[in-house]
Amino acid sequence: MSSTDPHNEPEILYAAREPVFPRRVKGSFRTLKWWLMGLMLGLYYITPWIRWDRGPAMPDQAVLVDLGNRRFFFFMVEIWPHEFYFVAGLLIMAGIGLFLFTSALGRVWCGYACPQTVWTDLYILVERWVEGDRNARLRLYRQSWGAEKIRKYGTKWLLWLLIGMATGGAWVFYFTDAPTLLHDLVTLNAHPVAYGTIAVLTGTTFLFGGFFREQVCIYGCPWPRIQAAMMDEDTITISYREWRGEPRGKQRKGEAEDAHGDCIDCMACVNVCPMGIDIRDGQQLACITCGLCIDACNDIMDKIGKPRHLIGYMALTDETRERGGEAPKSIWKHVFRPRTIVYTTLWAGIGLGLLVALFLRTDIDMSISPIRNPTHVVLGDGSVRNAYDIRLRNMFAEPRQFFLTVANDPSITLTMEGVQGQMVTVGPDEQLNQRVYLTASAGTDPAREATTPVRIWVSVTGETARIYGDTVFNGSGQ
Repeated sequence: MSSTDPHNEPEILYAAREPVFPRRVKGSFRTLKWWLMGLMLGLYYITPWIRWDRGPAMPDQAVLVDLGNRRFFFFMVEIWPHEFYFVAGLLIMAGIGLFLFTSALGRVWCGYACPQTVWTDLYILVERWVEGDRNARLRLYRQSWGAEKIRKYGTKWLLWLLIGMATGGAWVFYFTDAPTLLHDLVTLNAHPVAYGTIAVLTGTTFLFGGFFREQVCIYGCPWPRIQAAMMDEDTITISYREWRGEPRGKQRKGEAEDAHGDCIDCMACVNVCPMGIDIRDGQQLACITCGLCIDACNDIMDKIGKPRHLIGYMALTDETRERGGEAPKSIWKHVFRPRTIVYTTLWAGIGLGLLVALFLRTDIDMSISPIRNPTHVVLGDGSVRNAYDIRLRNMFAEPRQFFLTVANDPSITLTMEGVQGQMVTVGPDEQLNQRVYLTASAGTDPAREATTPVRIWVSVTGETARIYGDTVFNGSGQ
């Protein structure tokens, strides 16, 4: 029909989303997902309540992001702001680890460990508990609003909301002492930021896990679009063995035994998919390789007496080999190949570097900032004085006395503002900013030269540990 025909209606290119109601399935991959979900949710909710004794002047929460004091505690490890490279290194390791697992096993992170997947699984479990399995949920979705629908939907949404509140509440417990904050929240004495954060995280968990679900993965997450760069023909992912399953269809009376493949077109793999896709259509951006379609198909194959793994984890190179009647490669040949070896080497190298840095670091630290305005002062007796701000850190649970000296130059003396002598006390796990003056005697080289390199040593009374910082002494230049 011509496009100018007045009776020609415009083609509708937009289709409203059809909610996905995954059917319950049993199998090894579903069991693995249950265990991982329980482990990760348990770690998330329980970790803020684990105690760790660091002494009377230190927080006793095992994992704590102390924004007020700008420190991060992880059991026996304490990270200060100037040691942020540890956090940066861990983030880089997480990224490389994601590249490694994706290149070896496809979107295994998305299917088993991504928070969106874990909380969506939990929300679907609640939905199934309240409304029933897939067919019951579909009937309830399609029926008109009435007492039953209001009761079931209301119960489901209330449970979802409580899970969302627990999720938001657990998150804020990582940033302050959990028992104290819980008491303040219940008595309405907590800071408004805490209530606001819990409200935002409750809302996002409720919406993302309950309503948006697969749409977050398909439209909101960038990883499906990036993962292709991490994968190649040896990456293990979920595939449908169409050469074995086609032509699909149920065996009818009178038909030859080879009239159809092993797939009976029962739609079990589609009905259990949390993304609502048909894996038989081939690899798709929406597939998170969770393995539930494998469990569903294996169950059907067992019932009709056909070999398992019509749908299974395999690589493209295995597909070519199996089509030709050859055995697939060993899984280790897929996992250990140049790409994954490079990722593993980078990952292990960064991790080893962080461990070495962690064990070699001292529990004292300093930094020197010369005062630039003015760069120097000529005193009445002809001596030249420079001022510096020195930041001293005592990363220990007890107060310590720091002793400051100038290295190998008797013509330069060191004094401290507001302190008698060259010793200052720094409290437990604290940082002290101290103004320090270096004075060069009149007529000496440091007083006459434009600049002279200077090294300041810091030692701890009664201990062998000491550190130094290098700076420059500005003379009169005459």
